[in-house]
Amino acid sequence: MTNDANQSQGKSEKEDTTLLTHVNKNGEAHMVDVNRKKIMHREAQACGKIYMASATIDAIKQNMIKKGDVLATARIAGIMGAKKTAELIPLCHNIPIDHIDIGFEILADHISIHSHAICDAKTGIEMEAISAVSIAAITIYDMCKAIDKSMIISEIKLIGKSKHELQ
Repeated sequence: MTNDANQSQGKSEKEDTTLLTHVNKNGEAHMVDVNRKKIMHREAQACGKIYMASATIDAIKQNMIKKGDVLATARIAGIMGAKKTAELIPLCHNIPIDHIDIGFEILADHISIHSHAICDAKTGIEMEAISAVSIAAITIYDMCKAIDKSMIISEIKLIGKSKHELQ
């Protein structure tokens, strides 16, 4: 937003940039300082879908993909992706992941992917939950691309997050 646009909406430039936590008062990208935040128990859930041909769904169900067990590999890749989130997203904090669970639901024309991430940290774990779903979906795509060029990865989103004080 330009200064004129901010002023016409009754916002100062400083007020507008403070809405973005990874932008400092000068409008520059920076890592959020969590130094003074309390360690809290945090959880996040994400989901996504990968659409594919019914023949590809059948090949996955019957474990007929030449590269191996698609869902087992995607689960491990998703866990690894969650653990590498801070290396992939420049301003993301490196947090200790206590648990990450990845599940799949095979439907007629797609596979739904769900993740649930848990940590005790000063900042949230939602990026790790989203990364887990994303990497699991990309892994399914990679393992099946030889037989299905029509796959579409879609609807990756955060579906919930929570935090509470440690007991």
